[in-house]
Amino acid sequence: MQKRLIALLVPLALVLLCAAGGAAAAGEGLPDEAYLTEDALTIAFDESVPLGASPGAVGWEPTVAYGTVTYRGGGSCPATIDASNLADGYVRVSCNAGAGARLKVLITGPDKVRYTYNLKNDGTYETFPLSAGSGSYKIGVYKNISGTSYSTLYTKTVRAELKDEFAPFLRPNQYVNYTADCKTVAKAAELTAGVTDELQKVAAIYDYVVHNVSYDMRKAATVQSGYLPDVDTILETRKGICFDYAALMAAMLRSQGVPTKLVVGYAGEVYHAWLTVYTEETGWVEAVVFFDGSTWKRMDPTFASTGRESKRIIDYINDPANYQQKFLY
Repeated sequence: MQKRLIALLVPLALVLLCAAGGAAAAGEGLPDEAYLTEDALTIAFDESVPLGASPGAVGWEPTVAYGTVTYRGGGSCPATIDASNLADGYVRVSCNAGAGARLKVLITGPDKVRYTYNLKNDGTYETFPLSAGSGSYKIGVYKNISGTSYSTLYTKTVRAELKDEFAPFLRPNQYVNYTADCKTVAKAAELTAGVTDELQKVAAIYDYVVHNVSYDMRKAATVQSGYLPDVDTILETRKGICFDYAALMAAMLRSQGVPTKLVVGYAGEVYHAWLTVYTEETGWVEAVVFFDGSTWKRMDPTFASTGRESKRIIDYINDPANYQQKFLY
């Protein structure tokens, strides 16, 4: 029987056991975990794991309301929170702190999970997803004072009522950055031409990524803090680190209208990521598996590609106990 992929979870490694289970390339573009007292004047961020620097533009809808609801504070170093598009699942933040200033944004939603991001210092707006759905979000902007310590510039609590639960997961963001006219979107359209079934779209895109992108060991060994994937470059060169695999496939799926969550957590003791997708047929589902003619098996595109779909790799990612979710993007 022909191999068939269905959308249940797509585990995709951002920090993955290289090739078929070698040494971990620790910190490949993953968000850091903050250790802090959120309401304190001074907080500390663990910067041992790289943060991305710039979220992508959100969506390409013809009508976007920017600047209709804004909040501003921070004294001599003012920060602005643009809450005009909360219903669409995102918020924009800017701060003109001057050259050399290091800024972070901390967003805590109704699930009480704290998300930390880098923020540009030149007043440019950057966009961040509201991953926890409808509810109250506390948004804070912080400026580095020394080492890993940051002082509070401005905080604001807003109430988001999303249009639907898919809003944050159908648009580009810091980790899945694409635009309407990029080559990745065109390739996704080519791969799914004439396909209306969402599961078949997932199958086509998954199969392409697994069999056309190779793992870049040199890049994995030299990647720097703040790295973000350029999905068109990955598409052109057909190689990348685990973060690149995740970003490329997620961008393709979202551009085709398939709600896709990039989930960051742990695979065993390794910081890892995978994709959860939604279809009308299945709802939100927690694995991508393929049918080999006799059984369904969980698949991970990066593992499957670098491990050449070996039994050892398949057995590992087929065990849901190996995965623990922490963040959604």
